[in-house]
Order: sequence, then structure tokens, then C-alpha cells
Amino acid sequence: MARSSRSNDWGFPRWRSYGASREAQAVRLCDRVGCNQEGRCPAPKSPNSPERWMFCEEHAAEYNRGWDYFAGLTAEEAAKREADEKRDASGYHESAHYGWAGSGDGSRSRDEMRALELLGLDPDADFEEVKKAWRKIAKETHPDVRPNDSDAAKAFQAGQAAFDVLRAAEERRVWKG
Repeated sequence: MARSSRSNDWGFPRWRSYGASREAQAVRLCDRVGCNQEGRCPAPKSPNSPERWMFCEEHAAEYNRGWDYFAGLTAEEAAKREADEKRDASGYHESAHYGWAGSGDGSRSRDEMRALELLGLDPDADFEEVKKAWRKIAKETHPDVRPNDSDAAKAFQAGQAAFDVLRAAEERRVWKG
């Protein structure tokens, strides 16, 4: 006769691994007809409606391809909605001191873009090119090379400021990994 064993599981999660419950897990299927994938991606059923479809990733991407979030809204309503969305999602925005502050091309900040423009470089220039461009400007406009030339002194100071901005950005990029 089989000996019955008593379970030490009293229902407390600390006595078993997370996700190891005995109950069946509720899985919501994709709302697309005929799809048996798990529906984890919410999508609005209609503009200005709180109701949501739940799609799998593939069908959510297909649904969102033609979606216009601001359809049927006036310019003022669209601007208000955009401002509300930005305000509500601001907690997910990476802090400026951890990333690139301000608007730019997505990989560099606006200040970095201006500095690259001042040094006469393309937006995708690497730091070695920045150093070469800075050395060239410094050799041409340094106050020791062109004494009593106020325009050269201003150009040297602007080049130095541009190099400092790009060097600080490179240090952040290297430090951040």
C-alpha cells in the first residue's frame, strides 16, 4: 500500500519557488481570430476609447502599422493628449545625467551636434576624428601662433568649448558602457 505523504506547503510563497503554484495559470489568448499565441500587447479598440484589444506581438505590430493615434482630434486636442502622454510617461524617461540631454539625432545631444558642426565634422564622426579636427583648429588659431588677433582667439575658445563638450560626452559614453 502506498504511503501518503504530507505536504509541507502551507500556501506561503516563500516555501516554494515563484511561479511554482499548483493552480492553473490564466493565459489570455490573442484577440485575433484563429491565433493561439498569448495576448500580452494591449491595443486601443478605437480612438479615444479606454477599451483594449490584447494581441500577440506579431498581430500588435500589424495592427499598429496603420494606426493614427490622433485621428479625429483637433490640433489643440492632439497637442493636449501628447502633452499628457509625455507627462504620464516622464517617469520612464532616462535622466539627462545618465544619457544624452536635449534633443539631437537620437545618438547625440543638440550640444554635441553643434560642437561637431563647429569642428566641421559629420554627425557620425568618432572621437579620433574629433581630436584631429580640434588639433587642426588649435594649430591655426592658438593665441601663441596668432598673437593680437581677436578673431583667432574667439575661434580658439569656441573650438576648445566644442572639444570639451565632445570629450565629456565620450567619457559618459565610455563610462556608461
